[in-house]
Amino acid sequence: MAAIEELPSSIPHPSSKEKVLNDMMEKGLGRFGWLEFLQCILVSFASFVDAQHSFITIYTEDYPSWHCTNSTLCNSDSNICNIPKSAWSWDGPSHKTVISQWNLECASSFVTGLPQSSFFIGCLFGLFLLATLADTSLGRKNTLVISCLSMSIVSFLIVFSTDIWIYSAFKFLIGFLRSSIGTCVLVMLAEKVSTEWRFTVGIVEYTCFILGYMSLSGIAYANRFNSWRSVYIWTSVPAICYSVLAYIFVTESPRWLLMQGRHQEAMAMLTGVSSLENGNDLTVGLIEAPVNRQKASVFQLYSSIAELFGRGWALKRMVAVMVLGIGIGMVYFGLPLAVGNLGFDIYLAVVLSALIEIPACVATYFLENRQRKPSILVFSVASGVCCIMCVVVGSGIQEIRVGLAMASFFCSCTAFNVFLIYILELFPTSVRNTTTSLVRQAMVFGNIFIPFLVSAGRKNDIFSYGVFGVVVMLSCFTLLGLPETRGLALCDTMDQQEKKDDMSV
Repeated sequence: MAAIEELPSSIPHPSSKEKVLNDMMEKGLGRFGWLEFLQCILVSFASFVDAQHSFITIYTEDYPSWHCTNSTLCNSDSNICNIPKSAWSWDGPSHKTVISQWNLECASSFVTGLPQSSFFIGCLFGLFLLATLADTSLGRKNTLVISCLSMSIVSFLIVFSTDIWIYSAFKFLIGFLRSSIGTCVLVMLAEKVSTEWRFTVGIVEYTCFILGYMSLSGIAYANRFNSWRSVYIWTSVPAICYSVLAYIFVTESPRWLLMQGRHQEAMAMLTGVSSLENGNDLTVGLIEAPVNRQKASVFQLYSSIAELFGRGWALKRMVAVMVLGIGIGMVYFGLPLAVGNLGFDIYLAVVLSALIEIPACVATYFLENRQRKPSILVFSVASGVCCIMCVVVGSGIQEIRVGLAMASFFCSCTAFNVFLIYILELFPTSVRNTTTSLVRQAMVFGNIFIPFLVSAGRKNDIFSYGVFGVVVMLSCFTLLGLPETRGLALCDTMDQQEKKDDMSV
């Protein structure tokens, strides 16, 4: 890449300094070679780990199949809770899942759904309490590494649980500690590359998440005759190893360094990572760059939230994307957890769900040059319609019902992927990690109710697929109050974002 053109000898007008700096950042991050690609892979692998720990309960908390051992007291239509324990037996080992090991086959929906709900509640608290750390004191890299490492250690310790209550407490901690991973990955990737490559590296992150989700089926299948504890061990130990490698090799976001006033480190990132011939051209721009250095006090850690909600346009935009996130997130996370209601083999069902995300990623890639709002609207509405059609079809025609469920998941995945890119472009660097975390917090709030909806959906699809479809379609009305962001460079401060929005009106 050619060296950055020299700055004009005259000092630029204050209104043009920000544009000069943005142009420099874009040029400095414009090259995307093998080193940049490896950095993206290293950062994105955290999503691989996150996917495994997010969906591991599909197997560890599954309701296993059983068979009769006494034909006089039991038959295939018997209610397992109305026959003596001596008249039936689990098809596999009794320690295969937490349900079979702790004799929860007749427990209430509250008890059996408590671990998964505890996980989502932990995510909710984590997103609220840890949201601003990556924007302020810790930074992107340290927040990502600490979150991955602590989550992995707790996932390993969960194997020592002795009952469902202790197990649920561990699940709460896992949800709390992993809450910042997805946000940090997306933000770091967006800030490490120029606008040209932003969408592409987002696809890398989605691919790693899919592979992590898909690998869970292989791990669970390999341990199908072992205890549920084996699945946690096989997912937590590699995650601990990854955390160490990430600490050593992952580099910090140059945009975050710049916002913290660490100009020399930011310059080194731009000249080293992008192989610029003349990094000195960045000096003037960096010196004039706005500084958002925060001290590590309790009140100042949440200054980005105060800054965000202190402006009317930002507050309205934040509320709109949070409502939209609840709708899209409920379908995106609810459908995989509800695959058991389709009557599929659980290993095959998860693999199929993961495979559906691959064409969704391909579709997302081709939507790169399309406008964000229409893309989100079309795929969200299509997903909702397919969910409602699942209720209409019912269990009468199994093939059509499964096809509609997979079509709905494909549309929700595509809408979710574009939505995550969209929220990164809506807010500046100074609050980007915070806003992304708040949107994820809204999603998680909606997800808390998913286990109960899935449980009720075993008797009537209207409580699962019906609710998913209605919620996601209603949430799309918030798009009316949001701006289009396709092709726009990222802003660093709230003032820059406000000026850009005013100019685009």
